[in-house]
Amino acid sequence: MEEVSLNTDPVVDDDADEFEIEGDGGMAECVSQSGVIQGENPLPPVVGMEFDSYEDVYYFYNCYAKEQGFGVRVSNTWYRKSKERYRGKLSCSSAGFKKKSEANRPRPETRTGCPAMIKFRLMDNKRWRIIEVELDHNHLISPVSGKFYKSHKQLVTGTKRALQIDSAEEVQNLRLFRTVVVDVEGNGSAEVSDGELQTSHNQTNQLRLKDGDAQAIHNHFSHLQLIDPNFFYVLDLNEKGCLRNLFWTNARSRVAYGYFNDVVAIDTTCLMDKYEVPLVSFVGVNHHGQSVLLGCGLLAGDTIESYTWLFRAWLTCMLGRPPQVIITDQCKTLQTAIADVFPRASHCLCLPRIMQKVQEKLGELYEYESIRMALHNAVYYSLRPEEFEATWEDMIHHYGIRDHIWLQMLYEDRRRWVPVYLKEIFLAGMIPIGPNEVVESFFSGYLDRHTSLKEFLDKYDQTLQANHQLEVLADMESRNSGFMLKSRCYFELQLAKLYTNNILRKFEREVEGMYSCFSTRQINGEGQVITYMVGEQSEVDGNRREGKDFEVLYNATEMEVLCACGLFNFKGYLCRHVLSILHQNGIEEIPPQYILSRWRKDINRSYVLNHDHSGIDVNNPVHRYDHLYKCIMQVVEEGRKSEDRYKETVQALDQILSKLNLVEGRL
Repeated sequence: MEEVSLNTDPVVDDDADEFEIEGDGGMAECVSQSGVIQGENPLPPVVGMEFDSYEDVYYFYNCYAKEQGFGVRVSNTWYRKSKERYRGKLSCSSAGFKKKSEANRPRPETRTGCPAMIKFRLMDNKRWRIIEVELDHNHLISPVSGKFYKSHKQLVTGTKRALQIDSAEEVQNLRLFRTVVVDVEGNGSAEVSDGELQTSHNQTNQLRLKDGDAQAIHNHFSHLQLIDPNFFYVLDLNEKGCLRNLFWTNARSRVAYGYFNDVVAIDTTCLMDKYEVPLVSFVGVNHHGQSVLLGCGLLAGDTIESYTWLFRAWLTCMLGRPPQVIITDQCKTLQTAIADVFPRASHCLCLPRIMQKVQEKLGELYEYESIRMALHNAVYYSLRPEEFEATWEDMIHHYGIRDHIWLQMLYEDRRRWVPVYLKEIFLAGMIPIGPNEVVESFFSGYLDRHTSLKEFLDKYDQTLQANHQLEVLADMESRNSGFMLKSRCYFELQLAKLYTNNILRKFEREVEGMYSCFSTRQINGEGQVITYMVGEQSEVDGNRREGKDFEVLYNATEMEVLCACGLFNFKGYLCRHVLSILHQNGIEEIPPQYILSRWRKDINRSYVLNHDHSGIDVNNPVHRYDHLYKCIMQVVEEGRKSEDRYKETVQALDQILSKLNLVEGRL
């Protein structure tokens, strides 16, 4: 054992009425530089809270103590032989008892042996976690007495704050926020190079807010909480109590994630491209193939620490259920944070965003147009990994670009973004794989590089309402109107009864494409699996038609079919090549394993959080309100779905109101 305990009996002045931090010189130095306590922490410390440093724990507990009305002192600090701190204990300043004094007129005893304290230790992920908490005091405490304790006075005498806020009003507004620390399990620290760490530390440690931004955030969140009791947000404060990172989401997004949690895109464009709003958004796709917002964050910088905090906050909000696939931009910082927080998820890179950077990264090269076309052909038209790698090698050798750093990085990450490597990963259409396909931000049209934070918050509700309206209209269209079929193909007839209209329109292109498959031949018939080669004539460069062969494996016993194009995993419906093979073998219906519930229109998806009401205290008016609100929201969700349901709902609510008035009259 190399762990030892130092100052287990705190070094204090026995004649002092209040504690001065002498038991840990490093802490005393930190406190003298921390500045005035600006943040308030209405939430008490709880087991599981995590902090970036020893000093952050002290600052957090001291803020809490100041608000409650008691002082803080360092009771214990444990060190390893390497002089690294690994454990600590902070106590109420009334903890323990003074040693008996032999003076003629000893000072009266002011300590009470108070048990209030927190214990915390350094975890493997290099964060400090609270491991034990005692909140009860054995003496009276009062918030008005907080200013009399030396642990708080030392903070007041510190140097000026580093946070750049334009007015005292901004500081006051920041204090209105609720401080929440995410409780997650840390399973090890990420390996980062010294260069990355240096860059990380040079990044700002706080969110850059302009005059009025804090008030705008406060007003916006207050409004969202009024209309949605299940609105969720988390704040990350730095060691000086200043806002560093922020995450929020609403009840609808939390429920939507329960339905569509297979593939999630994390859009960091605003942060990486230095938009005025440093927004990071979590986006999925619903049963219509439409984008659905699953959460938002504002980050102080694109650092591993900020991304890790945000991902943990989002995962905590989603009850610890990680997605199967995560899609991001190409970024080593993001890659490190995702590997730490989502170790089991498949991490893919957004193909269109990479291809959009080609001109920026390669535009100055000699023979740029030829290089671009060679890269384009390798990425979009390779059917096997070895084909892509051979084409890539020919390209870099022919044009002498083997030492190009960006191309080297792309090749190293090829298994995350080149379609030929992603065929076994279900992507739900969230990575466009066609050469002319693009991907748009969820807030496209509402947010640009120069949009201010206040303008964005004003448009936030408008964006969500427009998105919800599109989903409602698509629901009505799919359920109440028949889909106009272009053919009488039985595959199309089958899915028209099950799938939403938007997905049917996409599938329809594959049905039409069956007629482009001009030849089908069997090349291997050994065992249960039969191998076919399907020839297709497709457009190249917009006009020229080119023939290409696609290998299709068919198992009649298990009713399994697999095409080399990989469309089913890319898009979530079968390709024209597979449909041709099923048709040739007399199969009139798509096998059930290829009918996905996420596209079905006959599933009732309620966007109200499902709560267990068995723990409701009917004597508690707050519990009664929350319970009734959640119940009535379920009624609203059902009542809005048709005109008849709406009328029935209004009539039923009127009857309930009349009955309640009668009850009040009898009372």
